[in-house]
Amino acid sequence: MNSSSITHAVINLSALRHNQKVLQKKAPNSQILAVVKANAYGHGMVKIAQALKGIHALGVARLNEALLLRDKGITTPIVLLEGFFHANDINTLQQYNLQTVIHSQQQLEALIEAKLDKPLQVWLKLDTGMHRLGFHGEQFDCAYQRLKQSKNVIQPIHLITHFHCADELDNNITSKQLAFFTEHIKTDSGLNSLANSAATLAWPATHADVIRPGIALYGISPFADKRADDFNLQPVMTLKSQLIAVRTHQAGESVGYGANWTSKKETILGVVAVGYGDGYPRMAPEGTPVLVNGRLVPIVGRISMDMLTVDLGSDCHDQVGDDVTLWGDGLPATQVANHIGTIAYELVSKLTSRVALQYVP
Repeated sequence: MNSSSITHAVINLSALRHNQKVLQKKAPNSQILAVVKANAYGHGMVKIAQALKGIHALGVARLNEALLLRDKGITTPIVLLEGFFHANDINTLQQYNLQTVIHSQQQLEALIEAKLDKPLQVWLKLDTGMHRLGFHGEQFDCAYQRLKQSKNVIQPIHLITHFHCADELDNNITSKQLAFFTEHIKTDSGLNSLANSAATLAWPATHADVIRPGIALYGISPFADKRADDFNLQPVMTLKSQLIAVRTHQAGESVGYGANWTSKKETILGVVAVGYGDGYPRMAPEGTPVLVNGRLVPIVGRISMDMLTVDLGSDCHDQVGDDVTLWGDGLPATQVANHIGTIAYELVSKLTSRVALQYVP
């Protein structure tokens, strides 16, 4: 491996396909809309889209994401989960055969007034309680009727909502959202889609026609207190680097910027070639685990732009060039995120372009 790829993310496509099967088994009567926004949560949107077979559609957040997929020859149906942002984007949706969520009055009016050669497939969003995007109940019913009468809309209209507490298994908000959505289902509507990753795994009543797994598809648990392997999910991304220095460190000596960690005893420190310039969080505190030669060792000192330091222990046998796993196979991203005080979604999606993505079939 050359020096430019010491820090890299191994993307295991077999694990991706395994996770797809696990999720499909959880919802055997539902189709899968695979969420690949934010560069497939850092896993590489194009390669992930190419690897997924037999899905209903791909979900993205922004128009430029959809256009990149089309430019790379992806013909799978694509849904813009945030819809279009400007009225002049509507013709682009038609040109590239893209589906759109309609969640606001502005989008509704723009679509109805657009001059199109052929209609678009629409997913009308009901706000069932998250209060971020979507129409409230009566507005939703009115919007549905207007879209039903529009020549710019393919019939039937699909319906969609989003859960905001499905990762809290003792919270009845999800049941209330499901009940509210059920009240507004139309007898002549198309597909219904409610379930995100957490709901797919833990709320079977919400599966409906189309599930929308994101983080679970990549082998990461959506639950802070549960591991991915609790659901037979396998990590798709393993972020790896190497030890570039192994140094004896004396008791009473500090390491790193700010000298905010001082060793209480003589030990051996390892310097790993990864830092916040690669997307590893600068706020990672002392004790955040890193995997070296099959054992967990703690981070000590501050995270630098290009390096971090770990306490290997006084009796270690680690050497320069040994592999280091920051998260993934052997060290769940959720475990690392819990130490840092963030979520695994942020860890994987914030990798920078300096991290090479290496795909294994």
